[in-house]
Amino acid sequence: MDPYKNRPSSAFNSPFWTTNSGAPVWNNNSSLTVGARGPILLEDYHLVEKLANFDRERIPERVVHARGASAKGFFEVTHDISHLTCADFLRAPGVQTPVIVRFSTVIHERGSPETLRDPRGFAVKFYTREGNFDLVGNNFPVFFVRDGMKFPDMVHALKPNPKSHIQENWRILDFFSHHPESLHMFTFLFDDIGVPQDYRHMDGSGVHTFTLINKAGKAQYVKFHWKPTCGVKNLLEDEAIRVGGANHSHATQDLYNSIAAGNYPEWKLFIQIMDPVHEDRFDFDPLDVTKTWPEDTFPLHPVGRMVLNKNIDNFFAENEQLAFCPSIIVPGIYYSDDKLLQTRIFSYSDTQRHRLGPNYLQLPANAPKCTHHNNHHEGFMNFMHRDEEVNYFPSRFDPVRHAEKYPIPTAICNGKREKCIIEKENNFKQPGERYRSFTPDRQERFIKRWIEALSDPRVTYEIRSIWISYWSQVA
Repeated sequence: MDPYKNRPSSAFNSPFWTTNSGAPVWNNNSSLTVGARGPILLEDYHLVEKLANFDRERIPERVVHARGASAKGFFEVTHDISHLTCADFLRAPGVQTPVIVRFSTVIHERGSPETLRDPRGFAVKFYTREGNFDLVGNNFPVFFVRDGMKFPDMVHALKPNPKSHIQENWRILDFFSHHPESLHMFTFLFDDIGVPQDYRHMDGSGVHTFTLINKAGKAQYVKFHWKPTCGVKNLLEDEAIRVGGANHSHATQDLYNSIAAGNYPEWKLFIQIMDPVHEDRFDFDPLDVTKTWPEDTFPLHPVGRMVLNKNIDNFFAENEQLAFCPSIIVPGIYYSDDKLLQTRIFSYSDTQRHRLGPNYLQLPANAPKCTHHNNHHEGFMNFMHRDEEVNYFPSRFDPVRHAEKYPIPTAICNGKREKCIIEKENNFKQPGERYRSFTPDRQERFIKRWIEALSDPRVTYEIRSIWISYWSQVA
């Protein structure tokens, strides 16, 4: 038990998973939840430690979404949904709210080309009268994994080899061969839309299931979708090589130049709505982030439009220091028990505190534009002027009071503490439906990209066989 004998080193790796303190980890795949559905328990120390360590891996560049571009504008309500939500910024048609938006690639470094095959981040910060609302999503409506416990491993597999710093298909295919739920995401990533022409010509999605609550307390599940008015356009392989070779910042430049020329990008916001009492009626779990809601059953309802009509004033202040967190919501909008969303609620704010400091919400790009008050103070880089003598609550010397109560979901949580997977996995149906919807030439390009990936010399026969089996079940 000499404390200096086994110093931290790969040479002393345990044959099984442990926490940083050496405690054995018997399940490194599932979060600890109340019952099979959740929500996730904060007492899952291994999950919190895993995410907290992951959030602090790199400084100061973002761990993911490092390469991005931002612009400012407004969101305008065009359709009345006040019967669905008491959110003030959605109260009536014609209401406008200032926004700032950041588009990004996900895996690659801050200086990487914007033509690489990768999901694209699509994050919108609404500066509402009730505080900020961050709608943090991607250009695809689904994701690779459904449990945040796997997020650090997923990013490690997608990132460059830690030995050579080269992104390699064998690592990606090895990891995801253990996760057939990733097939649906791959039908988007390996499709033609895997390389958007630029940021103006791509969809956006909130990805997760959120909850809308009206004044009466009625809750509805919701999915958010952005559709560009100029249409979706992509780059095929030869085009991506040509465009990226000529300008590795082509999408950033296109966004900036378009706004400067008065050709303002615009998106329509749509929502899908589901009554939570109906969530067990389907052959998939509606809160499973690897699934979409069929539009023939859950049609897209228009809500409003977003116009980006102003370029940012400073790239560092309004892009690099711009921080989004799915945990930042407003009254009338709430989370769901989506396992991946539940972990992002913690992880994003945690990583911003690490990257930018505990007072990152004081930075102008992140600060709310409405009045606000609390007793959070001091710490690194605090630059708020305060002259109060009372920094506690309650106090008879300070008249500040609680805000008016607003409704949140009141579903009863009931179940055993357990680490488990979603019961209705159904990993192959939706990827198959999407693949069969492709035209023959689009199917051919999709298959060609997979053949190229599976041809990596370090992809073993076992891994290749697993993937062929998966896609056979899909097609």
